[in-house]
Amino acid sequence: MPKHSPQPRLRGTTPRVSDRASFVLPLRVRYVEVDVQGVVFHGHYLTYFDLAITEFLRARGVADPSAPNREGADFHVVRTEVNYRRPLLLDQAFKVCCAVEHLGRSSVTFALTLEREGETLSDGKVVWVYTDQTTRKAVPLSPQLRTLLAPTSN
Repeated sequence: MPKHSPQPRLRGTTPRVSDRASFVLPLRVRYVEVDVQGVVFHGHYLTYFDLAITEFLRARGVADPSAPNREGADFHVVRTEVNYRRPLLLDQAFKVCCAVEHLGRSSVTFALTLEREGETLSDGKVVWVYTDQTTRKAVPLSPQLRTLLAPTSN
């Protein structure tokens, strides 16, 4: 049987997080988020990602996602990635789809997309590392956190 070379990935055809999302947050672009060109300023995409992650955690039962736990550990963002596929304009409704892509020993990787009417406008990742707040060194995720963050299959 002949070997087929993999199809090149076409621009804007990345796998959609919504196909495996465990959380979807509907939003609308506000005036304060657009730049002089009339499109969402690039820095706001990370804010959208952060909002979705926060609400994802709240939906999973984390009462205050921004508060360190009693053991003195908390998450630090160590990596962000944003890919801009299509512009997002003033007053457009869109959704932010969030899924846990990977759980490591001390880290969690969130995969996110911004979508509008079935089209991916932006996609990216946010990586958090769980750290001791005194030493600032990575510590293993607790069993409770592993359960709360466990990826779901659709």
